[in-house]
Amino acid sequence: MAQGLQLSQRLTQSLVLAPQLQQSLALLQAPTLELKALVEQEMQQNPVLEEAPSTEPEFQDKEEREEAGSGVGDPAEPPEDISFDPAAEKSSDGPVDDFEAEFERLVQLDQEWRDHFAQSNIPIRATAEDEEKRQFMFDSLVAGTSLQEVLLDQLRDSQLPRDKWPAAEVVIGNIDEYGYLKATLEELTAATARSSEEILEVLKVVQSFEPPGVGARNVQECLLLQLERVRRQKTLEYRIVKEFFDALGKRRIPEIARSTETSLDEVQEALERIKRLEPRPGRAYLPDNDQFILPEVFVHRSGDEFVVTTNNEHVPHLRISNTYKDLMARGQNSAEVRNYIREKIRAGKFLIRSLHQRQETILSIAREIVNRQREFLDKGVAYLKPLTMAQVARVVGVHETTVSRAVSGKYMQTPQGIFEMKYFFAAGIQTAAGDGLSNTSVKDMIAEIFKKEDCTKPLSDQEVVRLLEEKGIVIARRTVAKYRMELNILPSNLRKVY
Repeated sequence: MAQGLQLSQRLTQSLVLAPQLQQSLALLQAPTLELKALVEQEMQQNPVLEEAPSTEPEFQDKEEREEAGSGVGDPAEPPEDISFDPAAEKSSDGPVDDFEAEFERLVQLDQEWRDHFAQSNIPIRATAEDEEKRQFMFDSLVAGTSLQEVLLDQLRDSQLPRDKWPAAEVVIGNIDEYGYLKATLEELTAATARSSEEILEVLKVVQSFEPPGVGARNVQECLLLQLERVRRQKTLEYRIVKEFFDALGKRRIPEIARSTETSLDEVQEALERIKRLEPRPGRAYLPDNDQFILPEVFVHRSGDEFVVTTNNEHVPHLRISNTYKDLMARGQNSAEVRNYIREKIRAGKFLIRSLHQRQETILSIAREIVNRQREFLDKGVAYLKPLTMAQVARVVGVHETTVSRAVSGKYMQTPQGIFEMKYFFAAGIQTAAGDGLSNTSVKDMIAEIFKKEDCTKPLSDQEVVRLLEEKGIVIARRTVAKYRMELNILPSNLRKVY
């Protein structure tokens, strides 16, 4: 028996952000370089916006200055009606010949266009000198060379017969970015339809290429290849890597000394030479993923105080083009044209106001951070205080999520160096004296303790707990172990030097 369809109603609540609020939050969260790209995109889409010289004020009239007063967390809506008094507006400096006809055409096609094009109607062409400079810039760009490309170049210069190049190319193609061969012998024979003996012959040739150790199948083979390259087969370090690799990984130095019938000092000297080898031979050819950091906030000392400023140099200074204000004042424009320009001016004013609010919010947050972290600025990381975003939000007068967005991806240049703004927000513990101490400071103290330890008698995690207790800091042993691993410090049994 077929079941009938039923209609039902359900009431639900959902939060939908207005497009302008989404834009305001995006501007707040964007770092400086990303912000510049966002603003340039908005300028391309909104013809009424133009970039003003940095020496001119961002806001052109009293109304715009008043509209800039609200915070980023709660942006005010722009006025519903934006109109201009012809007597109050300055006349446009540039010619506006055939402006209305051009503008009507763009409205019909729903295309965005640039203000300078409307004022001049003259296409800008690059000169021969500009084109030459542009081409020189592109010719000067240097692309990074991958490890595979380096190996293929060496293959073409090698003595390997040409009929075996395809097999060598398959071997090289299976070498990862760190220089290790990731395919098994069986997989390579299946992929090349060659015998295992031929693959091993090809692999031996590839392993003779630069950098030393490339083409190894594991760390042990990588180290042995490097020692063989400099003819160290008869040394103690070669024997240790080849015969006692497991004991080497666990730093069982007395066991290695007994097995090799050498002294502890000789074994430790051999280990020092092994440390100089490269466990990742392809490291030099890894792509450079370093990111350019542009500080959002600058903090410098002036007498006994710290002065906080925002980086406004790379933030575009926008204004509404007078050409469009003059166009709005014309009585002969159609309602469609006036409505179009009115909406673009409203969107442009909101963008200008949002940029101003962004800078003010970041500046207020930075000032509160500096106010609470004065000891850090004076004395260093060990004096970083516990701080939460909720504490800063209450003082600044915004929501905690606004603080989170404002500091995301932003950096602060201080007398102690450049730090991500999130760095200053950290949980903490109470000392015996009742003072707060951030987890970052505790970790820094633990690193200093390990740095000063006697390497012949390395400290255990429990001994570090005891040393911290003497300083009035109560912390669990597992927390010390966690911080030690985050600092890439080995356990005590692997740090011992005999």
